[in-house]
Order: sequence, then structure tokens, then C-alpha cells
Amino acid sequence: MPKSPWSVPVTTALHADGVKVADLDTSATPGFRGGKKAGELLLEQRRTVLSELQEKLYANGRSGDPRNILLVLQGMDTAGKGGIVRHVIGSVDPQGVAAAAFGVPTEQERGHHYLWRIRKQLPRGGQIGVFDRSHYEDVLVVRVHNLVPPEVWGKRYDEINRFEGKLAESGTTVVKVAMFVSPDEQCKRLAQRLDRPDKYWKFNPGDIDEREFWPAYQQAYQAVLDQTSTEHAPWYVIPADRKWYSRLAVTELLIDALTRLELDWPKAQFDVEEQRRRLNGC
Repeated sequence: MPKSPWSVPVTTALHADGVKVADLDTSATPGFRGGKKAGELLLEQRRTVLSELQEKLYANGRSGDPRNILLVLQGMDTAGKGGIVRHVIGSVDPQGVAAAAFGVPTEQERGHHYLWRIRKQLPRGGQIGVFDRSHYEDVLVVRVHNLVPPEVWGKRYDEINRFEGKLAESGTTVVKVAMFVSPDEQCKRLAQRLDRPDKYWKFNPGDIDEREFWPAYQQAYQAVLDQTSTEHAPWYVIPADRKWYSRLAVTELLIDALTRLELDWPKAQFDVEEQRRRLNGC
């Protein structure tokens, strides 16, 4: 049997238990034995596996199975969330994907409970839902910038745990990914956007301002990992300085989640032989 490229299961290598955000080596490749070339080759192979599993999930959803996957992507600007959507989720059938990005709340959204806009975007049976940022903005950005009092955002950790617990009970497998880049790597990626006119649209001057709050964000993320990594919705921490690794890691996490669903192809809701006879007359 060929040796696995992973020294331990990816869910073990990336589990948030015991992670100290301030001490994280963002250039590391936890659990993976190879380098960039091996990782990129494996990614191409595993994207095919992911696509096949997602098709089975989608087929079951079309047959009434309520189960689905929700991939939550959190990270500082330039951490690579958009790259995950393009290079990982982009390998599956878009019919079975429900993607949503959560930026600054609109006026309408601010008039509702913070989970209101989240619930509207939850995946249906058979779908892989992808959140580019999520309800965690309301214990990250809100906390760092003191947008509401501590006694307000402080209660949200338990509320989020209850919310995700109900999702799990209803058939949603929640895969939460926290992506971390170093300040130097973020600076390099922001500079690259200014070097390319086709990337100007991605550049936000406010991203530079946010760098001043780096220690505060580290503390806020640490609280999120410590207080909301649960058995039904654990956090996985991905060092994201190496894009090839983060994309491979998320692919493996999704494959693991889909495999654990133990999906079979839905049975035909018609007489196969009868339909074959009808076609024979074509």
C-alpha cells in the first residue's frame, strides 16, 4: 500500500484544540509530508475525488435528502478565502453550490438580529454552502472595533454554539476553517494587487488601516477558537502563507466531511427495465 502523503489525518493535523494564534507558524504545512510540487499534484487528484463526492451529495439532495455541507471561511484580508472558492469549490458542479459573502451589514441587515442574514443564505439539502466570512464577524470585527458593548458580543459565543448545534441536528455538516497569514505575507499580497491593474478592484485602502489592529484580531480569533470549537462544529486552523497548502487542506477537509456522510447513489424512482424497453424503440 502506498504511503499516505499525510502523516496524520487532516482533521487531526488542523484541529483547533490547543492552538495559540499568536504563536502560529503561518508558513507551516501541518501533517503534509511533501512540498509544493507534490501538494499541487495531489490537489489535482483530490479535486476529482471531491467532485465525485459532491455529485453524489447533490443527487441525494435532488431525491429529498436534507443533508448538506456548510464551509465557513474566516481570515484576515488576503488570507486566501477567495482562492478557496475559485480553486477548490470551483472544481465541483456549481448547481450544487450555494455561496455567500458577508461584508459590512447593509442598512436592512442592521435592522435585524445578526444571524438574520446568515439564516437566509444557509444551504439546502444536497448543497455545499460556502460562507466567505460569516456570523463570526459579529465577534471579530464587532469586538475589535467596539461596535457594540462587550456585554452584547460576549453573549454571542454561546448563541453561535446553539445556532450551529441546531444546524447539525437538521443535517448540516459544518466545516469551519480559520485561515491565518503573517503580517509580512499580507503586506506582500496587498502590494501585488497594486502592481496589477486587473487586481485594483480587490484592493481596499481600509485593509491597510486594519493592519494596525493585528494584535486585537489575534485576541479575537483566539477567543473564537477557544469558545466556539465544538464537537458538532469544530474549528480547523490553516496556516495560509502557502496557498497550495491551504487549498489542499480545505479540499481534504471537505472530502473527509462528505465521506463521513456515507452516501449511496439514490435508487431509481421508476422501472429501469421498462424505460430501457421504451428506449429500445427509438
